[in-house]
Amino acid sequence: MEPYKIPAQTRIGHVHLKVADLDRSLGFYRDLLGFEVTMMYGSQAVFISAGGYHHHIGLNTWQSKGAGPADPRSVGLYHTAIVYPSRKDLALIFNRLYTSNYPLTGASDHGVSEAIYLNDPDGNGVELYWDRPIELWPKQSDGSLDMYTKALDIEDLLREINE
Repeated sequence: MEPYKIPAQTRIGHVHLKVADLDRSLGFYRDLLGFEVTMMYGSQAVFISAGGYHHHIGLNTWQSKGAGPADPRSVGLYHTAIVYPSRKDLALIFNRLYTSNYPLTGASDHGVSEAIYLNDPDGNGVELYWDRPIELWPKQSDGSLDMYTKALDIEDLLREINE
């Protein structure tokens, strides 16, 4: 598989995840999704980013080394949302996941955005998406948002790769 570097315009908030195995998590976040390591914090934590920022995601095993995934029915993080700068970038990462046979948990069109859902190796939810331009967001008659959840048209999304 060819190297992949996540686009520098990708924006997410800072999130710090407890993981069971740092190398396994790096295989997902660095090697598959394309984040870059900015700093190793000993052998128990790593900070990763897109575009050279100090870190968008921290991964640590301070209290979780070797632990199993959190119970999905308990409180905690639902998912980390990673915003891609364009629909083509979303198509490229979808294609990368597909060709890697990485399992997805969903793919949706929300009107304001298109999203792909999956879990990282520790069972943490991850949403990969792009926002449509604000002028295309669906609105109700009073001007408020009219978001929805429909199946994502994957074939149409993949056409972005060749355009």
